[in-house]
Amino acid sequence: MTKKIVALPGDGIGKEIMDSTLKIMAEIMVQEELDFDIQAFPFGGAGIDQEGDPLPEKTLTACKDADAILLGAIGGPKWDAAPKRPEQGLLALRKALGLFANIRPISVPDAVIHLSPLKEKNVKGVDFIVVRELTGGIYFGEKKRETDQASDLCTYTKAEIQRIIRKAFEIARTRNKKVTSVDKANVLATSKLWRETAEEVAQEFPDCTLEHQLVDSAAMVMIQRPKDFDVLVTENLFGDILSDEASVIPGSLGMMPSASHSESGPSLYEPIHGSAPDIAGQDIANPMSMILSAAMMLRQSFGMEATAKRIERACDKVMAAGVLTKDLGGTAGTLEFTEAVIKELRI
Repeated sequence: MTKKIVALPGDGIGKEIMDSTLKIMAEIMVQEELDFDIQAFPFGGAGIDQEGDPLPEKTLTACKDADAILLGAIGGPKWDAAPKRPEQGLLALRKALGLFANIRPISVPDAVIHLSPLKEKNVKGVDFIVVRELTGGIYFGEKKRETDQASDLCTYTKAEIQRIIRKAFEIARTRNKKVTSVDKANVLATSKLWRETAEEVAQEFPDCTLEHQLVDSAAMVMIQRPKDFDVLVTENLFGDILSDEASVIPGSLGMMPSASHSESGPSLYEPIHGSAPDIAGQDIANPMSMILSAAMMLRQSFGMEATAKRIERACDKVMAAGVLTKDLGGTAGTLEFTEAVIKELRI
């Protein structure tokens, strides 16, 4: 049965890293005789330029009908003054598809461990996942602005908290069975509800352990003892900040993939970095984050564990052989790195 994949290259380096990833996908499709129908649609700034909206209707329709979605990157100063910014399209897409759970794996390949700003003894062996609630909280709450006063309402329902906590425990069951729930329960009412609900959901997973961390403490532990974490789960704002902090541990955003899941519809896979318009079109962007996002898609949407591991190992071997892009201290271009991965996959 044909699997429908929607590709949203987006803006800036999104187009280049998407091209690289689709070349990898084409190679895998030939080698493993896979039946994927991959079609590209405008989104973000490209959607504004082509259709006058960051999320054109035809793009949204295609995403709803897809089995999975690959997103490159969006945004740039070109659209700063647009009536609807590219980022508004992303928020609208997340809401329309019900993408409530953002999953960000954090690990450090041995080949680039020297790039981490942390000491090697603290970084070697780091392997944890940040699970961020994506469609609730302060980003989606009521907003008010007066001349000298503004407010943003942070709201969570118990049901919203339950489903993201369950997602964290389900992931933990496939790993080391430890969940760290991050909140600010000593101050915030939403966090008090969060912690109470986390305790209740934990009873459904007696084979796992639950611990709580205040968000400021978690931020410190992530730098001092990142190996303490297995699965970290938190609300939208805290998750946005902590996942970006965690992404610094490997030393480059160019290696970091992510996935966003709904309860029943298609999932979206994307790098965690932005569109980097300052380096777009120069063949120096690191495509690995997009390639690894595709590997996450194969694993999590299509159950293709072995294929996902093949791609991940190929990337690791290419880096270990010294083929590194500029962000990793090397000289390889986007195309050179991509071709090296393809060559490794053919061995």
